Amino acid sequence: MLRVGLTGGIASGKTTVANVFSSLGAGVIDTDHLAREVVAPGEPGLEAVRDAFGNCVISNSGKLDRRALRTLVFANPEDRRTLEAILHPLIRGRTSEKLDQLDAPYALVVVPLLFETGFETLVDRVAAVDCPRDVQLERLRARDGIDTAEAEAMLSAQTNRDTRLARADDVIDNSGDWERTRERVRELNAQYSVLIRG
Repeated sequence: MLRVGLTGGIASGKTTVANVFSSLGAGVIDTDHLAREVVAPGEPGLEAVRDAFGNCVISNSGKLDRRALRTLVFANPEDRRTLEAILHPLIRGRTSEKLDQLDAPYALVVVPLLFETGFETLVDRVAAVDCPRDVQLERLRARDGIDTAEAEAMLSAQTNRDTRLARADDVIDNSGDWERTRERVRELNAQYSVLIRG
């Protein structure tokens, strides 16, 4: 089965693009969803996060307080590396399990930090969803209700745009013309549907 990694900067529109691929028949595995699964109550990942950061990142209901954790790790690169060391192996393992269970023409694995985490070794091709930085900032502030400084910190934690585009096999422009974006997804879906794993 062909495995395509879908990546892109934060708030570039990866989820929206992945939904179009899914509607066209792709088997979609979203690592953001898996990241939530591995820190659900009762999961070892949640206890590992609690051990590393304390109860300040756990809500009164016993769930991970994602906003508190995000504020913490984006303010401190060392904390972010600690969190990544806990979560990335768990997410990678869960992704491999899902890939083995998938029954679809091809797999689309949505990984925001694909290059940063070495996830490109799990896929055959990489498609990058792209939009200008100012569009990302605007979308991110609107989506998460955060200020510009926090949005800038989140963007800076990722691979820069030029590096991402240079390493991608395919690029999907999602800077504003939604019909053009959908047409590009349809083109790539047709391409992926006939490719076989080399």
